[in-house]
Amino acid sequence: MNQRLTLPTALLLTVPPMLWAGNAVVGRLAANLIGPMMLNFLRWGIAFLILLPVAWQVLRPGSPLWPNWRRYLVLGFLGVGCYNSLQYLALHTSTPVNVTLVGASTPVLMLLTGALFFRQRISRMQLLGAALSMAGVMVVLLRGDFARLASIAFVIGDLYMLLASVAWAFYSWLLVDRVDRPGSAARDPASIRSDWAAFLMAQMVFGLGWAGLFAGGEWALSNAPIQWGWPLAAVLLYVAVGPAILAYRCWGIGVQRVGPAMASFFANLTPLIAALLSAAFLGELPRLYHVLAFVLIVGGIVVSSRR
Repeated sequence: MNQRLTLPTALLLTVPPMLWAGNAVVGRLAANLIGPMMLNFLRWGIAFLILLPVAWQVLRPGSPLWPNWRRYLVLGFLGVGCYNSLQYLALHTSTPVNVTLVGASTPVLMLLTGALFFRQRISRMQLLGAALSMAGVMVVLLRGDFARLASIAFVIGDLYMLLASVAWAFYSWLLVDRVDRPGSAARDPASIRSDWAAFLMAQMVFGLGWAGLFAGGEWALSNAPIQWGWPLAAVLLYVAVGPAILAYRCWGIGVQRVGPAMASFFANLTPLIAALLSAAFLGELPRLYHVLAFVLIVGGIVVSSRR
């Protein structure tokens, strides 16, 4: 059962959008250094090696992973193989503004996915919260000038980001949906879920296979060159430790505490945090519309959390 939103959980769910904001910037900067599929594969390969010393037990023959391999095959496909590959691909073919705008549909997609496939009820407060949160994202993207809306043009990269958002919605619901019937310890995935490192490792075991398959296809079809050097090394280290390990850990805990629908509203903090990062590192001072966006997004979180 989902718990009420508390301050510690709210702070925990704020970490992923902070790291995702940096991930979008870094992914855009790395577009000329490495292909999107290969970037995703190397990212998770490094994350796998980092977690291996503390989660190697999940790979042993008697691990509960193997009787429940179908669940982790799907989780790995959606969360590791698809989501970030499609996001990096979108950043190659679309603008960051469009990608963030399409990503702002995540709370609505999360609610629809829960209602259609996981028998979850959608409350009026959740719908109102989704509307407020998306309005806040629009304020950031349009910089307070709604006349800019007419100049936004959508391209194929926006479709990639929409597919990524759908994959993330299903992934988040599967984090809390327990389809395995209770039985022996070998059949019950709770022993893996209780250890965050083992739970993420179980997803990466199969997710790396999917990511490697996509990277191999990219290499065969486009033969995209890789610009090895310190800039790429810094990119890989950041995306492996931050958006991969830390963000997935915080997101998984937050989703299990308050549910995917509630947690999804925090994802809309990403464009706001990106604007603040620009202010910190690029000298772009915050504007009044940033304050309005913050009020709308946080208001959507508060409204949707009410019972």
